[in-house]
Amino acid sequence: MKAVFTLFLLIAGFSYLSAQSIESIKADRQNYIWGEGRGTTLKKADNEALAMLINQISTEVESNFTMLRNEQQQNGESVYSETVHSVVNTYSNASLKNTERIVVSNEPDAQVFRYIKRSEISKIFEARKQKILGFVSNGQMALNNLMIADALRYYYWALTLLRSHPDGNNISITAADGTQQLLATWLPFQIQNIMSSIESKVFRIEKLEGYTQVQLAISYLGKPVRNFDYSYWDGQNWSNIVSAKDGLGFADLPKATGDIAEVQLKAEYLFEGEAAVDNELRDVMEKIDPVPFKNAYFKTAAGGATTAPIQPEPLPEIAPVAGASLASYDASVKKLVTAINSGNYTSAQSLFTESGYTLFTQLVQYGKSRVLSSDNLQYIKFGDKTQCRALRMNFSFSNNTRSFVEDLVLNFDASGKICDLTLGLGQNAIQDILKQDAWSENVRLSLIDFMEHYKTAFALKRLDYVKSIFSDDALIITGWVTKVKPSAEYPYQNNQIVKYNRYTKEEYLKKLEMSFGSNEFINLKFNDNNIRKSGKGGEVYGIQIQQDYFSSSYGDSGYLFLLIDLNDSAQPVIHVRTWQPEKNPDGSIYGVENF
Repeated sequence: MKAVFTLFLLIAGFSYLSAQSIESIKADRQNYIWGEGRGTTLKKADNEALAMLINQISTEVESNFTMLRNEQQQNGESVYSETVHSVVNTYSNASLKNTERIVVSNEPDAQVFRYIKRSEISKIFEARKQKILGFVSNGQMALNNLMIADALRYYYWALTLLRSHPDGNNISITAADGTQQLLATWLPFQIQNIMSSIESKVFRIEKLEGYTQVQLAISYLGKPVRNFDYSYWDGQNWSNIVSAKDGLGFADLPKATGDIAEVQLKAEYLFEGEAAVDNELRDVMEKIDPVPFKNAYFKTAAGGATTAPIQPEPLPEIAPVAGASLASYDASVKKLVTAINSGNYTSAQSLFTESGYTLFTQLVQYGKSRVLSSDNLQYIKFGDKTQCRALRMNFSFSNNTRSFVEDLVLNFDASGKICDLTLGLGQNAIQDILKQDAWSENVRLSLIDFMEHYKTAFALKRLDYVKSIFSDDALIITGWVTKVKPSAEYPYQNNQIVKYNRYTKEEYLKKLEMSFGSNEFINLKFNDNNIRKSGKGGEVYGIQIQQDYFSSSYGDSGYLFLLIDLNDSAQPVIHVRTWQPEKNPDGSIYGVENF
């Protein structure tokens, strides 16, 4: 009984101190902003307290949102205030959760009190500033690599978040020439300048059954783009988004009786589908109107293409392919192209081995497919096979809004049958591997072949293949961004760290099976390869690579590391796979040295 009475006194004392603290905070309006809420659950009460707090913070910082005010002058003060309030709400799922909280009473009559010092309000917005600067850095790197789709995506996302920052007009970067540039003017200029520097020319016209396909050579400052996303005007509507690759794009237009003089294109820069993976970015994009860019609309230049799409990088040939063998392979490829473009796939069945034809049927079912070009094919000897590279195709999907340009790689066995096929890497990824000239040709070709099989396994949802390439004791780590408990020094800052989950092979495959089953398509794009040979284990290599992941329901960008055992190049094995959404604070990612 004495213990119960003691506990009662402690609770009563705590309640008295809390009430005293709350009243003193309420009375000190010069230094504190606060909100309180009631509800049948703590969550409801807390949400009500946060809503009240957000409303007061909005009033406090409203005059600072000069970017939004300048944009919405014509809409009136009330609309501007509503917009600011909704924008400040986008911080509620992150920074505002770190404000101080006092639970006054528990359920079912829950009451919660939230407060923050006025002097600490600016710290709420610091994490968003860092994300803005991160997007700008990614955009600069992408532009340097002629990855125009990525450059526009990151620059526009940075601009979107900048508009949601109360100090957006004053955030700056150090430009390449060493000068300080305000992002409020620098970002729109960069986006417009990129769009103005894109040129598209008609590369080839094919009149097909029911429509005309126009192939486009797309360049930036006279150089073929590595990637570029756009839609085209078909005479009645804008098309689904097309992802051009290595300078090659296309437009499927209504059947034309005469020559096609021009095609109207619209550069994609919003990337709303990919933005869905970032809750903070998605919330902001839903709250504020998009920025229109007139330069996003442009027409193909007259006079035909002067800049052809990027041609395949010459691969080392361990043994030349020529003579009768080359003629036989050419005849098979020609027959295959006819079968794909006519949709009469069974007419090509005799070209394949049984397993090869199974893969082929899976590939043509990956999406509506067509061969864009069979020019400049390359044949190389690779082990006991002969590879035919650079058969350029497009894939589109009926239930989604995206089409891809991809390279198809065919593998012929000793009897001249197609025994295997993959989707090829981009030319920049291939070049990153080829430049490692200290390694043997076989190792470099094996690495290219492995990454192409890895990419294709995800596209065709080949869980069996993924299972076969992971060792039974593989180390599989996946990272995600989370929030840390605020420190005493920075109690309100939106502190982000990357946490990691470790999976067994079985756990990882189970997650992958669910992903495969829920998506109509999965497309991987690799960039910025860094490959190192491990100092132990013979032919063991670590690949650090930026991976863009697109699917019908999800998209993300991050950094992949694979530790690959090529001691038996016919049966490569992954011992380590890590994925992280962003680089470590020192700019590094997982690599050979960590394992």
